[in-house]
Amino acid sequence: MYELIICEKPQAAKKIAEALADGKAIKENANGVPYYRITRGKKDIVVVPAVGHLYTLEEIGKKGWSYPVFNIEWVPASVRKESKFTKKYLDAIKKLAKDADSFVVACDYDQEGSLIGKNILALACKQKDAGRMKFSTLTKDDLNEAYEHKSRHLDWGQILAGETRHFLDFYNGINYSRALTSAIKSTGAFKIMSTGRVQGPALKIIVDREKEIRAFKPVPYWQIELEGSVRKENVSAWHKDDKFWDKGKADGVMKNTKGQKTGYVAKVEKNQFHQAPPNPFDLTSLQMEAYKCFGIPPKQTLEIAQELYTAGFISYPRTSSQQLPPAINYRKIMKDMSGQNEYSRLMGELLKLPSLKPNDGKKTDPAHPALYPTGIAPTGINEREMKIYDLITKRFMATFSRPALRETVTAEIGVNREIFAAKGTRTIDKGWHVFYEPYVKLEEEELPKMENNEKVDIRKITMHDKETQPPKRYTEASIIKELERKNLGTKATRSEIVDTLFHRGYVDGRQIGATELGIKTIETLHEYAPKIIDEDLTRHFEEETEKIMEGKQEKETVLHEAEEAISAIVQDFKKNEKQIGTLLAAANRETVDGLNHLGKCPACGQGDISLRKGKFGHFAACNRYPDCKTTFSLPGNALIKPAKKLCPVCNYPMVMAIKRGKQPREFCLNKECKSKYLEGEAGKEAKEIAKGIIEKKCPKCENGVLVLRSSIYGKFLGCRNFPKCRFTERLEESNSAKAGEEKDD
Repeated sequence: MYELIICEKPQAAKKIAEALADGKAIKENANGVPYYRITRGKKDIVVVPAVGHLYTLEEIGKKGWSYPVFNIEWVPASVRKESKFTKKYLDAIKKLAKDADSFVVACDYDQEGSLIGKNILALACKQKDAGRMKFSTLTKDDLNEAYEHKSRHLDWGQILAGETRHFLDFYNGINYSRALTSAIKSTGAFKIMSTGRVQGPALKIIVDREKEIRAFKPVPYWQIELEGSVRKENVSAWHKDDKFWDKGKADGVMKNTKGQKTGYVAKVEKNQFHQAPPNPFDLTSLQMEAYKCFGIPPKQTLEIAQELYTAGFISYPRTSSQQLPPAINYRKIMKDMSGQNEYSRLMGELLKLPSLKPNDGKKTDPAHPALYPTGIAPTGINEREMKIYDLITKRFMATFSRPALRETVTAEIGVNREIFAAKGTRTIDKGWHVFYEPYVKLEEEELPKMENNEKVDIRKITMHDKETQPPKRYTEASIIKELERKNLGTKATRSEIVDTLFHRGYVDGRQIGATELGIKTIETLHEYAPKIIDEDLTRHFEEETEKIMEGKQEKETVLHEAEEAISAIVQDFKKNEKQIGTLLAAANRETVDGLNHLGKCPACGQGDISLRKGKFGHFAACNRYPDCKTTFSLPGNALIKPAKKLCPVCNYPMVMAIKRGKQPREFCLNKECKSKYLEGEAGKEAKEIAKGIIEKKCPKCENGVLVLRSSIYGKFLGCRNFPKCRFTERLEESNSAKAGEEKDD
């Protein structure tokens, strides 16, 4: 008999086994699943991994696309095709559980990890309770501490809150998505539609911003700039009134200063201030900073941080805390990191401080501290992982450093009773900046030294015509920040929700814009089922879930309330299913056309060429079919996307072919484009034929001429009288021609 420790991932199981073993951990294998036998004192222990969730929620007795659905249960995740690989892990745990006499859950200490462990324990091991290890890093010291001080019971608050959230997400997702998809199906069209508890409100936020941008009407204003010099050093100043909304007033200033060659320094003010070090990273602030510094999307930042955590290099990333407690032992981490060449000097500077106190932020997390490096030197990581590790490490160092000292200088320059203001900011003492380079992004503009009544030589005074700008679109990082501000979703799910909006075609672009499908979906739901996109309702259930974790609310009460609310919403939806489907189907067609639009049809000049998918693969065609039957075949072994430009040679639309492991290749749709000429003597002749310089008669039929064609076998000269005459002459292709090879039907 032995104690069975259940871990969330294989790499975590390996580290836990190695940390807890008195001697060497013995690695064994159960049908491809690694597990470890160890001895600790007089106790035998087996450490076995899961691979995240081994159970998923499914409808009981599924009957087509009917809704509403609330009769659900936990089933093995392997019932889903994409999760087949989880079966061997579940089988291994079931086998090892038979000979265990005690159990410990060592999954990540959060709602998801706690739920993963509870489901495995209850459904696979047939146990009602177990010990619980709690840790924020996978270092040997932390893991030993977690084992020695493990709780005797599971963390039921987190488990019940996590399970409630999963049930709520399933209730909302399956019922609303089935309702939307069924609505489109009622029109004879088909598209998988989705929305959910947070996805709907998130899309509404983006759509509202998009409508605000489209409705924006710019307002003109004017600014007046003075360019001159003091003591032969350049200075730029702007009129103190800043924006002139009345052009007449701006003209008055220009008239009053016209022809003036000198001004004077009316007043100089200096203001020094201390700039506090940054707060330690929580997950959201890490995602924001990684996007700003490296352009790494939030979802990928979380994935990278999770890998770094599992490897033991950083603390647990799914945290809401901006605080570093003394219990993590700041000085030990810094001493350990002094052995890393990149950080040894800076860590040495921090270790000289008489006391170490981080500049903690206000946000807290009951489960985990803010992000920090563990002190273990990273090995075997790629460039992107190193970027995130470096960012976390330097943020950790910066938060312990002293404030930076900065100075702002404002100088007022008088020109014939008009006052212009020049502003500059400089750093006097870098302080924490030294530890956070190169990620400090601050404006540094130093003014020349000036004294009151000093002369200013004026080169020119210019009036700039400007207009107000529309609000900026959200980025992947800023929309996550907005969801956090509105308390929609969780720190771990927000990036996944945004990613889903892209996959469903609701939004598009680096600066996130709502597609027509996204806009029409929100407009339709707003008219017929506004509660689906009501952020107040979503926020209410988020708050109720938090109360469950705190022991202030019951899971059954929250789920019953959700069932009643969703039932009322979908019943109203069904009454208008046909109208909703008609609007959504039209919006989907418009969105697909927009995303797949290539350009004007070169044949009819009226229609648009768009990418299409038919029975035999992708092709491009005019949208005026059947009036215009222009079509272009496309390669079937590549992902085809619009290149968003016209061929510089023939002015036909261009597309981009993307093959796995190869650089994308662009080519135009015109099979006879001069850009596809062949090399060699045959190519020279083919080029002249295509240009019309020469006309080569077909040697097989009397009145036919040869033209350049292509097939699945390559380029060839063929008789224009095809199919009456089937003469062909094979040609060798150049590499550039092969890149744009097309197939004739």
